[in-house]
Amino acid sequence: MSRVTHCVQTLLLASFLLPAVCTASDTMKVTASEFGTADGKAVTLYTMTNDHGHSVSVMNWGATLLDVNVPDRDGNLANVNLRFDTLQPYLTKHPYFGSTVGRFCNRIGNAKFTIDGVEYPLSVNHGKHQLHGGVQNFAFLLWDAESVKSDDAVAVRMTLVSPDGQEGFPGTVSAIVEYRWNNENELTVEFTATTDKPTHVNLTNHSYWNLGGAGSGTAKDHIATIHADQWLDVDGDLIPTGKLNDVEGTPLDFRSPTALGDRIDQLPATKGYDHCFVVRGSAGELRLAAHVIDPDSGRVLEIETTQPGMQLYTANHLPGDEGSAGNGGHDAFCLETQHYPDAPNKPSFPSTLLKPGETLRETTVHRFSVQ
Repeated sequence: MSRVTHCVQTLLLASFLLPAVCTASDTMKVTASEFGTADGKAVTLYTMTNDHGHSVSVMNWGATLLDVNVPDRDGNLANVNLRFDTLQPYLTKHPYFGSTVGRFCNRIGNAKFTIDGVEYPLSVNHGKHQLHGGVQNFAFLLWDAESVKSDDAVAVRMTLVSPDGQEGFPGTVSAIVEYRWNNENELTVEFTATTDKPTHVNLTNHSYWNLGGAGSGTAKDHIATIHADQWLDVDGDLIPTGKLNDVEGTPLDFRSPTALGDRIDQLPATKGYDHCFVVRGSAGELRLAAHVIDPDSGRVLEIETTQPGMQLYTANHLPGDEGSAGNGGHDAFCLETQHYPDAPNKPSFPSTLLKPGETLRETTVHRFSVQ
C-alpha cells in the first residue's frame, strides 16, 4: 500500500471514528554539504526543510544550530538565530552561537566537585571557576552525525564520546543531541547521555535569538513572558548561593508580558539579564517555559522544556565586531534550558549526577509562529 493510499484510507476511517492528522510527507528533506574542515576532518552542514520551505541548518562541529528560517506576518523568511557565515570563527573562542554546551553548561563554582568522597578538580576557564564545561568543551569538538526522517519530521542526530578525565570530569560519557524539524515549525532539541562512572552532566543549546532577523538590531523591544516565580540567587561571580528568590517586585518578573529592555538598566552589575529562572511546574515534564514576541515582525517563539531551569541572557557582552558577526550588546537573547548552575555543589538543587545504567534525557521544543 502506498503512503498516500494509506493516508486517504486513514482519513476516511477517521471520519467515522476520531479526528486524524496525516502529516507524512515525501517533500520534507535533509540535504548535506561541506562547511569546511576542522582538525583535518570535514565538517558537514545539514539543512532540514519542511513542506512550507521553512528550514533549519545545523553542523556537526559543536553540534551547532546555524539557521532557523521562519516567516514574519507578511510571509517574509528570515534567519532568526545569530551565526557566523564561515566555519573559522567557530573553531576558537566565540560567544557560543548555537552551540551544544557540555559536559556541564553554565558555571561550576571553584571548578571542582566531590562524588563519593573523591574531589575532582576541573579545568578553570572563568576566573577561578569553570564555565560551560571547560576549555575544550562540547562546543569545540567534532560530532558524528546522520540524517533521520520520520512520518512527521526530519532530523539530524549527532553523537559524541567524551573520554574519562576530559576537562577533569570523571567517566566516559556518550552524548547524543537530535535536532528535529516539522511542518508546524517546531524545532525540538533532545539530549541523551550515558556514562560508565558517576559524573555530572548538564547539557543545553546556546542559541542567540532575534525574531526580527539576525543582524536586525536590538532585541530590547521583544515582549517576553517567562513562566517562573523564582530565580537563583547568585554571588558577585554569578555562582548560585543556594537560595531561591521570588521574582515579584524585581526586574526579573516576566510573569506578564514585558519588553526585555524595560528594566534592563536596573541590572548594571551584569549589564542586563544573565539569570537562571526556576521553570514553573514539574521538572521532567514537557511544559511551557517562555513566550516571546517581536512586535515589528510578528514572529513568536514559544519554548517548552523538561529541564528544571532556564537561563535568560540578553547578549550583554557581544562586542559588535567580527568576533560576534557584527552583533552588539542586547542585539539578541538566549533562553538556555538547563539544570541549575553549580548543582554539583548544591545538594538542595535538582541533581545532575549521572550514574552507570542511567540515561539522561532532556527535551526542549522551540515553536515558531506569527501574531
